[in-house]
Amino acid sequence: MAFISVNANESIESALRRFKRKVISEEIIKDLKKHAHFIPPGQKAKLKSANARKRNRRRFRQQRPMNSAPRPAAPPKS
Repeated sequence: MAFISVNANESIESALRRFKRKVISEEIIKDLKKHAHFIPPGQKAKLKSANARKRNRRRFRQQRPMNSAPRPAAPPKS
């Protein structure tokens, strides 16, 4: 649980900003959304696999060198 103490001579707005930053850093909202609905184990495994594919795709896309010249197109097959 996120807890902050309001300092002397501190406005409510700044205390609220600190509280929001703390909630985001502790990932309370993300956890709440994750537990909002029941996900069956099979569906959870599919989601985990899909997220891993997406993560790997992003990682390999960044590692791949970018060529300045595009590849020549293959001639059409007749």
